[in-house]
Amino acid sequence: MEIAIIAHDGKKAEMIQFLMDFKAVLSAKNIHLVATGTTGKNAEKAGFKVRKFLSGPYGGDAQIAARVAEGKTKMVFFFRDPLDKHPHEPDIAMLMRLCDVHNIPLATNPATAELLIKSV
Repeated sequence: MEIAIIAHDGKKAEMIQFLMDFKAVLSAKNIHLVATGTTGKNAEKAGFKVRKFLSGPYGGDAQIAARVAEGKTKMVFFFRDPLDKHPHEPDIAMLMRLCDVHNIPLATNPATAELLIKSV
């Protein structure tokens, strides 16, 4: 199963902590991670194998949205920072819309991501 991980700058540490907390589940369930550039780089530093795409502002959100539309990505964990402005907000909205269109589970915070990962 492919899960996409994305985190705004203010949420990257939370994403890595989440991955560490559920490392055993990710491994046991043979989950393949894909990520936007910087989030993926941080996950690799923490010891995870990740397929990285471009950074979000440079098109990474759109690349992952395409994988959702193609049926490759089956779940998305996008830890958004609701208190900051993001120049690539149209790409973020597109990704979220495509998750809804294709009925792909989307977690925008650790509490929801925990519920989803426990259901795998």
